[in-house]
Amino acid sequence: MAKIIFHNVSLSYPIYHAGAMSLKSKLVEVSTGGRLSKTKKNLVSVSALENVNFALNDGDSVGLIGHNGAGKTTLLRTMAGIYTPTKGNIIREGKVSTIIELGAGLDSELTGYENIYRLGLLLGMSLKEINEILPSIESFTDLGDFLSAPVRTYSSGMLMRLMFAVTTSNQPEILLVDEMFGTGDKSFQIKARERMESIVSSAKIFVFASHSESLISQFCNRVFELSHGQLKEVT
Repeated sequence: MAKIIFHNVSLSYPIYHAGAMSLKSKLVEVSTGGRLSKTKKNLVSVSALENVNFALNDGDSVGLIGHNGAGKTTLLRTMAGIYTPTKGNIIREGKVSTIIELGAGLDSELTGYENIYRLGLLLGMSLKEINEILPSIESFTDLGDFLSAPVRTYSSGMLMRLMFAVTTSNQPEILLVDEMFGTGDKSFQIKARERMESIVSSAKIFVFASHSESLISQFCNRVFELSHGQLKEVT
């Protein structure tokens, strides 16, 4: 059984050398995800998440919505354990895979093949498991000879093909995905959607941050909305 439980989770971080809270700062506060505030020592900080509460269990597919800078990526990273909350408790059970930041975990000087093994090992796969799925990864990426080239020569679409193929090849119990269907050509987007359908049906928990109402309607049975670091479930 997989689960992710947030109990009164908050995440804040300081902005050093921010200077005085000016009108410009106030405008930034309105247009970005966190809330700007000052500590007693006159240090400016951003509250990226504020008292977030939810429970996800087997069968939950969550669409995460909100304006740019609302805190969606921060929430995904906190779910994955990349960020540690400053307050509150998190319970996480199950094998987690993420597609959050383009290029995360890749070494630009290594080839595509070498990065397949690198990402696979980071995801907890054994060399035997990576060798077994390598043909399917090669086929899915459709990168051909580019897999033997350093990934610093890749376009953003090629990077997404590689990351998506590896991350979704090991059937994770919990899959956390930031918006990515706008990356790559149309044929890749079709293949990605088809694979997502398969993963959503087999993964125990799926969380997908997106601006697309149609994709969220297709893949998700719950919807969370973030605004200035505060979360509510949309019914």
